[in-house]
Amino acid sequence: MLKLVLTGVWVCVVTLGSVYFSMQHASAPVLSDAEADRRASQEYVPGEMITVPSIRDGAVQGYFLAKLSFSASREGIAGLQAPLRQLVTDELYDMLVGSKFIDVANTAAFDLPSFKLAVREGLNKKFGGEVISEVLVEQLEYLTKDDVERLANSQNQPHQKPVPIVDRHGKVASDRLPEGAVQATSGGR
Repeated sequence: MLKLVLTGVWVCVVTLGSVYFSMQHASAPVLSDAEADRRASQEYVPGEMITVPSIRDGAVQGYFLAKLSFSASREGIAGLQAPLRQLVTDELYDMLVGSKFIDVANTAAFDLPSFKLAVREGLNKKFGGEVISEVLVEQLEYLTKDDVERLANSQNQPHQKPVPIVDRHGKVASDRLPEGAVQATSGGR
């Protein structure tokens, strides 16, 4: 009986010790003061789902479904003349309609980091300063014109999911907003 009690106490001590040490080593990484200040001055702005036509040879070939979110400076957002979400949506249409960012015929040439950089630089150029610091691609998919027609006519055909776009490095656009990120509203200025 004494052996059973001592075995139970030993198991409890080992379990408590392992939990204690795992919690000590699983703590959050320490941020430098500069990094903490930078994060405090940033605001995460969720983007809207937009549908951008893919135009080739003078005709619509399909549609890109895109949802981009952004990390922007609070000072930059405060200095804008219109809500950030609407300005971003407008600029994305200007940048993507008829552009060669994504060639559906040659998706192996698509480079996700270059796409993010081009979007960030285009937006900052429009805003006249360094407002956007990071672009997060939450969704980037393509629907062919035939898929759209089939869905619009409610034909009883098997539904195909949109094709996720994979860049030449094998990365799929699926960024997520950081947990607990402050989200701007269109009227929150």
